[in-house]
Amino acid sequence: MTKLKTINRLIKFFVKRIPRPVLIRFSFLFAALARPFYFGYKVECPICQKRFRAFLPYGNRGYSNRLCPGCLSLERHRLMWLYLKGFTRFFDDNIKVLHIAPEQPFVYRFKKCKNLDYLTADMESPIADMHFDIMQIPLDDNLYDVVFCNHVLEHVKDDFAAMKELYRIMKPGGWAVMQVPIDTKRNRTYEDENITDPKEREKAFGQHDHVRLYGLDYSQRLESAGFKIELFDITRYLSPEQIAIYRLDSCELLYIVRK
Repeated sequence: MTKLKTINRLIKFFVKRIPRPVLIRFSFLFAALARPFYFGYKVECPICQKRFRAFLPYGNRGYSNRLCPGCLSLERHRLMWLYLKGFTRFFDDNIKVLHIAPEQPFVYRFKKCKNLDYLTADMESPIADMHFDIMQIPLDDNLYDVVFCNHVLEHVKDDFAAMKELYRIMKPGGWAVMQVPIDTKRNRTYEDENITDPKEREKAFGQHDHVRLYGLDYSQRLESAGFKIELFDITRYLSPEQIAIYRLDSCELLYIVRK
C-alpha cells in the first residue's frame, strides 16, 4: 500500500508540475513501470480490454482509480469508445476524421483503421500531425465527416470563435464529440478574463490553464455556433455493475454535435 501511495503522489506532482508535451512523451513509460503494482481483476478498460486491481490516480488533485495503466484512458475516453463501438459506424464506413488534441488511448488505434482518413492537430502536442490554433484553423470548409475535440474549449480564449471554426470545417451531415468539464450545479458558464494568475485560475475554474468553468448552458453555447445537439447517456445501456467495472462517471453525458 505504501508503494501505491508513493505512485499516487508522483502522479499528482507530474500532472501539476510537468508541461503537457513532456507528460505525453513519457506517460506510457511511467504507466509501464507502475503497471505491476496494479495487477488484479476489479476494473476493466473497454479500450485495451485489460483488467487491474484499480486504475491509476489522475488530475491535479490526484483523484484515485481513473487512468488505465494499459492504454492511459480516462473516464471520458472509455465513455467515447463505448459510444463509437456500440452506437456508430465509425469503424466501418470510410470517413474523414479530424482529432483535435489527440488522446493517447485513441490516436494509435485510429491510425491503424484502414477505413479512416485520420488527421490529428494541436497547438503543441508532440504526437499531433499538425499544429495550429483552433480559433483560426488553416483547413478548407466542409472537409471532415467526424471531429473530436475533447477537453479543449476550456483552454481557449474565445471558445465561440473555435466552435465556429470547427463547424466550418465539418461537412454538412457531419458530427463531432466535444466534451468539456461541466459543473452541473452551475446554470451559467463562469468566465472572467481578468483572472490570469495560475493559482487564481485553479481556484476559479478548477485548473491553472483553464479560462472558464462551463455550466449547464454549454448546449446553448454550442447551438449558438450552429450545431444541433444530441446528449448520449451511457447509463441507459449499461448496468450499474458495468459502470463500476469500467470506472465511468455515471453523471457524464456525451455531447454529440451535428452540422
